[in-house]
Amino acid sequence: MNFRENINSEHSVLLVIDLQSKLAPAISSFNTTLECALQLANASAIHQIPSIITEHYKKGLGESDEKIKQALPNAQYIEKINFSACAEEGFLDTLSQFQRPHVVVIGTEAHVCVLQTCLDLLQQGYAVTVATDAIASRNTEHKAIAVEQLRQAGAVISCAETIIFQWTKKAGTSTFKQILSIVK
Repeated sequence: MNFRENINSEHSVLLVIDLQSKLAPAISSFNTTLECALQLANASAIHQIPSIITEHYKKGLGESDEKIKQALPNAQYIEKINFSACAEEGFLDTLSQFQRPHVVVIGTEAHVCVLQTCLDLLQQGYAVTVATDAIASRNTEHKAIAVEQLRQAGAVISCAETIIFQWTKKAGTSTFKQILSIVK
């Protein structure tokens, strides 16, 4: 996949990494991160983009935030204990079933599970776009370091609204009208 091209909704999968409510108190930007994640989730539903939600150490960290679960009712769920979702049994098989080469990644924590998953996805040959306003870490400096490392590794660094408009392509359609209500 050529990173110089616009993201195409028909080639994308939305990957939500560990947006679990028990992490929220430790991450000061959790609510704004969740807000951007929900924008992407709602837009992906309009565009019928498949989604995967991972839940890290669910026994200790609980389930995904209820809002993200509601926004993505058809998501595939993967419980994991590995920091990289790619190392979890069944994850790559689940992802490959969609036959889509581009993974848009959101979630927590940026410098741990998001970073390791994205690096492994790149290694597996997937195009990876990270929505920086929809990822978070407990420490903002750790997030910044992870974003820079991902940029150097070949991931596209973007934001929720840019990705949403890339998926949408043009104004004046019924899809655009639905998308407009998400980004306003």
